[in-house]
Amino acid sequence: MRLADLAHLVLAFLGVGALGAQGAETGFLDRTLNQGGQRHHYQVYVPAEYATRTDWPVILYLHGAGERGTDGLRPTQAGLGAALRKAPSRYPAIVVIPQIPLGTQWTGAQADLALAALDLVLRDYKVDADRVYLTGLSMGGHGTWYLAYRHPERFAAAAPICGWTHQLASHGFMVPVVPAEAGPALPALARRLARLPLWLFHGDQDSVVPVQGSRAAFAALQAESTLAHYTEYPGLNHNSWDVTYGSDAFAQWLFAQRRGKR
Repeated sequence: MRLADLAHLVLAFLGVGALGAQGAETGFLDRTLNQGGQRHHYQVYVPAEYATRTDWPVILYLHGAGERGTDGLRPTQAGLGAALRKAPSRYPAIVVIPQIPLGTQWTGAQADLALAALDLVLRDYKVDADRVYLTGLSMGGHGTWYLAYRHPERFAAAAPICGWTHQLASHGFMVPVVPAEAGPALPALARRLARLPLWLFHGDQDSVVPVQGSRAAFAALQAESTLAHYTEYPGLNHNSWDVTYGSDAFAQWLFAQRRGKR
């Protein structure tokens, strides 16, 4: 018997097709998509145990301003990417990690880019479409608010970390999350997200993104929803993401959320 024939018999016995076995790449995978005539790199993190199940949760992760670029790699070296490298068992999920260029933010075409990368993963991998989560830090926290406000039906939960919902004087190019035509921003935000489980995180000594923004957003959410949570870290400056993504409690809460369950 030829070696190739023997391999096919073994795969058939195990219930795995040859193409499926060859396609089961795991770890951080470099991927590209075309948008507006341009090629964009993004990363997909696939757990080592991917072949063992067919209903993987998916996390869309939005990086901060310091990870912008075109290499596709820098966003994997901080925030959730770093947490995955340190303790992959905490996040049994496929993680979509898009990257946006310098001088841009997670709004408009760049927000569309993130959703396009997510859609490709939902199409190409074995996922649970009712367990798709959204999170991001700093500028990505702002992007989390922005995407959640515009597409609350797409996600089972969202977690903005040291993000903001309004334009900051120190970040003049940032687009407000709530369009002006929606009326007063925070009440409109709370009404729009009343049925989406949210967990906000912020350090009370944040010198980059004022903590008052998260406090005000949470207060508005409390008037409309019982699904919102807020953790404020005493004595912590801007980096509130390492402690958050390193938390078993956060990961357990995230994966307990399911679209349609609420």
